[in-house]
Amino acid sequence: MAEAFIVDAVRTAGGRRGGKLAGVHPVDLGAAVFDAIANRNDFDPAQIEDVITGCVMQGGEQTMDVGRNAVLASNLPNSIPAVSIDRQCGSSQQAIQFAAQGVMSGTQDIVLASGIESMTRVPMGSTAQLYMKEGLGNYKSPRLEEAYPGIMFSQFMGAEMLVKKYGFTRDDLDLLALESHQKAIAATQNGAFKNEIVPINVDSPEGIISHEIDEGIRFDATMQTIQAVKLLSEGGTITAANSSQICDGASAVLIMSERALKDHGLTPRARIHNLTVTAGDPVIMLEEPLFATERALKRAGLSINDIDLYEVNEAFAPVPLAWLKHIGGDRAKLNVHGGAMSLGHPLGASGTKLMATMLNALEQRGGRYALQTMCEGGGQANVTIIEKL
Repeated sequence: MAEAFIVDAVRTAGGRRGGKLAGVHPVDLGAAVFDAIANRNDFDPAQIEDVITGCVMQGGEQTMDVGRNAVLASNLPNSIPAVSIDRQCGSSQQAIQFAAQGVMSGTQDIVLASGIESMTRVPMGSTAQLYMKEGLGNYKSPRLEEAYPGIMFSQFMGAEMLVKKYGFTRDDLDLLALESHQKAIAATQNGAFKNEIVPINVDSPEGIISHEIDEGIRFDATMQTIQAVKLLSEGGTITAANSSQICDGASAVLIMSERALKDHGLTPRARIHNLTVTAGDPVIMLEEPLFATERALKRAGLSINDIDLYEVNEAFAPVPLAWLKHIGGDRAKLNVHGGAMSLGHPLGASGTKLMATMLNALEQRGGRYALQTMCEGGGQANVTIIEKL
């Protein structure tokens, strides 16, 4: 079987809800990262055979195949097709896996995986809420209701269930949140994100400025300020501080075959080593990365000790904490440049975003293997293992 290689990976700096990226149409965010991929790499972009774009809220400005619209808004040739996919929070990680599978199957040589999500302009849950409000239907069909009676699938509920199952305290969650900000601060100040962030020109009271620093980082974060944030439910442990931040952004990963690399004289940065996706309990929902990782490691013939870095999406603090506890991971290798609690979680754009951050961190630290996983709606999880070249 042919192998799939990562040539480049980029992302926008995260924008807070109503923040610096709020005035940028999501299609134009996607176009910006597509242009960056083409500008940074010496190949004919007309040779891209497909663009696969993850996007969760495919409504309003993110409808009508948002990935294709971003191609048309970019400087890429309009001959490049695109498809938009939804695997909830794992949408653009699945885009990477679909792109890699296209290359590994030998049916494609160059595929661009990407993600787009403006949570300011197309708010989370807005597509479902619109239809329910207008009495046009509910995502729960009669048969789904029969299978899960009275259950409205909730990630917040799943997060609290994880806390109880694995015995965490609010202090445990808040400490991880503080660490996320501290790591993100250090990475920003040390220039660790410089190679992955695509600057975006935005309007401001001072005129046009370049947005290139993740807006969600709290540079003054302390345990006291994090613990001062109110609980989201009475008697619970989850707060806005120990949960992922609402975020606007886009990201992209260029994937090629060995043949394409030779034809264009390009040097790959990493090899796709394993692609795994699994599903389990849709009620606790957020636990599946634990079991998906076990399967991925077994199929790859690796142990967790072979992995130099891991990105476990910080949808909620108990997710990476439960993952570490179950897998036996080293906390020092986890989300080394911060995670979604500090950098933001732009839903469908997070998969390719995490890959850009993980790849750069792996190169900067001289590691060999890195593993990326995230919890997803419906009790699903993707795992992608890469090998630095």
